[in-house]
Amino acid sequence: MQIFKETKPNILVLGDLMIDHYLWGSCERISPEAPVQVVDIAKETTVLGGAGNVINNLNALGAKVSVASVIGDDDNGEELLKMLKNIGVETANIITQEGRKTSKKSRIIAVSQQILRYDKESRSDITSQSVKNIIDSLEKSLFSYDALILSDYGKGVLTTELCQGVIAVAKKHSIKVLVDPKGSDFSKYRGAYLLTPNKKEAILATGLEIDTPESLESALKKLKVECDLGVSLITLSEDGIATLDREVEIFPTVAKEVFDVTGAGDTVIASIAFALSCEKSIQESAAFANLAAGVVVGKIGSATVTLEEIEDYEATLHKSTSDAHIKSFEEIKNAVARVRADGKKVVFTNGCFDILHVGHVKYLQIAKSFGDILIVGLNSDASVSRLKGPSRPVNIAEDRAYLLAALEAVDFVVPFEEDTPYELIKMIAPDILVKGGDYEGKRVVGTEFASELKLVDFVDGKSTTKTIQKIQGSLC
Repeated sequence: MQIFKETKPNILVLGDLMIDHYLWGSCERISPEAPVQVVDIAKETTVLGGAGNVINNLNALGAKVSVASVIGDDDNGEELLKMLKNIGVETANIITQEGRKTSKKSRIIAVSQQILRYDKESRSDITSQSVKNIIDSLEKSLFSYDALILSDYGKGVLTTELCQGVIAVAKKHSIKVLVDPKGSDFSKYRGAYLLTPNKKEAILATGLEIDTPESLESALKKLKVECDLGVSLITLSEDGIATLDREVEIFPTVAKEVFDVTGAGDTVIASIAFALSCEKSIQESAAFANLAAGVVVGKIGSATVTLEEIEDYEATLHKSTSDAHIKSFEEIKNAVARVRADGKKVVFTNGCFDILHVGHVKYLQIAKSFGDILIVGLNSDASVSRLKGPSRPVNIAEDRAYLLAALEAVDFVVPFEEDTPYELIKMIAPDILVKGGDYEGKRVVGTEFASELKLVDFVDGKSTTKTIQKIQGSLC
């Protein structure tokens, strides 16, 4: 996951932009004028919709995002531009077309139930002049992007003329084009790097019933050939993602709980584009997209996902490497905020853990049993030397941290330079602070920041010092 944090790809989204507008209220009476509900509106909210949800997902992952589209010369268009600029999205490639209506979908929600939706939008194809304006604009700038996403919501922006025009420009600059398709005719996307249809969309586009591994392979091959794709891909809902590069591969879903699949397709294409732009293979990108989708479907509503959420989620699946569990002070501060938001109890302990032995493991297992998340503060090499003498540590901090992070009981390891973890405990403010039984009756650093202190007895005869003495004895 570290490579994703160190890379900030520049990705352009071209597609149908819209505003999702919500009117929230309560309903306690029927209108005397007609047999309809009367809703007392308490608040209004607006979020980016359509291709805007892809933009939000890329933004959350940490990409630099630009957008190209066609909107109307109306109040909704001005509102949409303001929303994009507020989240730092580059809008220079957005074209205004006279007489076109910017898409805005208004929903009336009463007692968590949508009772009415009304739309204001144009669904006709954009003009040839608008197509030319976008292509001319991208001719000058497309070389600067790492990937291009075409997000088609069938509102008339992604015409065949525009799709083929921008795909041709992208090929000149070796820019991968990823498409979230719409409709049953995918020919307008011919020459893209990949499409991300779901199974239902792929059935309509290929005319093949996808109900066996063989029919899935046939559909993937047909899409690849007919659309001249670099990679063929079909999303399979709870069964994951299927790809055809050199051979068919299926990446199983990793969702633990599914609350809402709204916007999962936008998350998939955004995360695949992000991973490919970080120079990951299609296989690695599909696996990354599965993790991202696994987080999103566990949320309510059209949602986004951050790299930190993906990392935390991967850890719960026991698929992450030890590196992912070793955190800096700033990283652990953010991680604690996330787990606390989920109502989880945080446990903290610390030590040198120089030569890992069974006493350490049992101690940490007991510590973990007091809560949901166990954070281990680890003394730096200099700190260990000051505490234990110039011959210690035997193992350097990087090795000690990696071994600790590999333990199932340990969620996070945080190295610290000081002799005590006072500042670290102050920042984390753990629910439970755990120390060894030898601290009975003694002052424990950081107890004023913890809700509770628990002491755990060590395993008799097990210690790093005794291990070192045994090794030295056998060498004499």
